[in-house]
Amino acid sequence: MLTDKFHAVLNYEGVVSVVTWTPVEPHITNTWNSYLTVTDDERILIPAAGFTHAEKDLAQNDQVLLTVGARDVEGRDGYQGTGFRLTGTAKFVDSGAEFEQVKAKYPFIRKVLEVTPTSAKQLL
Repeated sequence: MLTDKFHAVLNYEGVVSVVTWTPVEPHITNTWNSYLTVTDDERILIPAAGFTHAEKDLAQNDQVLLTVGARDVEGRDGYQGTGFRLTGTAKFVDSGAEFEQVKAKYPFIRKVLEVTPTSAKQLL
């Protein structure tokens, strides 16, 4: 599901928006493309130092939206830049091999946000 173009975007810095929501309101948290780790089975691991509001939302609703983009990756029809919108489910992880792997790279984290995409759409 995660195409070569998606992986190319992650090779360049850009803002990642993570959207969570409850019946009360939506919430957006941001991070950087370079912080994302894609596993062999296409889960996305995101180091979380904060993300406390998102954690509260995900306790009620495990659905998540992510956007990623990079101006340096050519989009459709020669467009300068491209981006993706992913939908999926997410949970926070604070133990295990993958948590330790991410924490070794980013010692400031308290948890890892694990996103399991169910769709990925190139936007540009």
